[in-house]
Amino acid sequence: MDLNLLPEEEAYRQQVRAWLAHNLPKVMAERRAGKISGIEWSKKWQRMLYEAGYLALAWPKAYGGQELDPMRQFIVNDELARARAPGVIGAQAINLLGPTLLTFGTEEQKRRYLPPMLRAEEIWCQGYSEPGAGSDLASLRTRAELKGDHFVVNGQKVWTSRSRYADRMFALVRTDPAAPKHRGISYLLIDMKSPGITVRPLVQMTGDRGFSEVFFDNVRVPRENLVGELNDGWRVANDTLYNERNLGGAAEGNKQVFNRLLELARNMKRGGTALIKQPLFRQRLVDYQITVEAMRLHNLRLLTDTIHKRPRGVESLVNKLVGSELTYEMTKTALEMEGNYAPLLKGEERAPDRGYWPMNLMVGMGLMIGGGTSQIQKNIIAQRGLKMPKGPD
Repeated sequence: MDLNLLPEEEAYRQQVRAWLAHNLPKVMAERRAGKISGIEWSKKWQRMLYEAGYLALAWPKAYGGQELDPMRQFIVNDELARARAPGVIGAQAINLLGPTLLTFGTEEQKRRYLPPMLRAEEIWCQGYSEPGAGSDLASLRTRAELKGDHFVVNGQKVWTSRSRYADRMFALVRTDPAAPKHRGISYLLIDMKSPGITVRPLVQMTGDRGFSEVFFDNVRVPRENLVGELNDGWRVANDTLYNERNLGGAAEGNKQVFNRLLELARNMKRGGTALIKQPLFRQRLVDYQITVEAMRLHNLRLLTDTIHKRPRGVESLVNKLVGSELTYEMTKTALEMEGNYAPLLKGEERAPDRGYWPMNLMVGMGLMIGGGTSQIQKNIIAQRGLKMPKGPD
């Protein structure tokens, strides 16, 4: 297999790199200046990427895409990671909901919802997890009762990212409580400004309020907001979950974390010697670099499957599993490098690396839970991918 880019692909890479080199410093300076709110700044950055042609490149032009091959998007994602560019505020919609609508949405739904999500005109949140229905998502109890041309939704979602400022939610609801739990579920698009919705932010151990509880009290949702068939939402949801685990974002994100760890190892000294030259840390860095490179190559394998339209398997779960655990391990090594001052957070005068690593440790612990715990991922890979038998109950 030739892993080198074609000449036209390399030229495209250089174009993306040049655009980022010209625009990213100005954008980051504006962010540091704090003249606009963080949310408005994030929307502006997403619009810049969209107008430059670097979002949803493979989508049809009718819905805001460019109908380019998936390799172009892979190149863009790789360059964004290389430049340590901030993510986009609408990533959850673009990467998860967008492909699902392209597969299951009606023509009206695609034209109505896809272009605004690319332009950051509408921000989406994901309504999956509930109290008692996290890893066992099919146990969800939020009820949607069809009454004429509307569903009436009652229930609760939890750990809902971006729900404090989201305009819309894509949610799983139970529409047939008498059916087996994997059936009788439907996939709805819900306007977050609808009467009867209450959002209560949850304070994380990082001090952030990125997640919320969302309560539904007789919330009316038009029937045309149903994605796919009634009571067939589990099949639609699995498509969204596949998109979540097949982003390649784990490999790109881990590359950024590794590069920062490498920089830390060059700058931190112990006994007058940079840590990068000390055998214990040097060996760990080599192991991490090998894993990051293996994830990159695995991404290329997934990209090849996408290009050739091969059936989806459990391969996409590997990067999610390896990536989340690798982030946690690299962060623990960074804190070990920083020594006694490692626990100091951002804003503390003596905090090494501006307090990045203790915060990343707390975030990293969540990454091994969100989107399916590591234990669940291992079970799925073992049973569905390796055809291993289930263990005793």
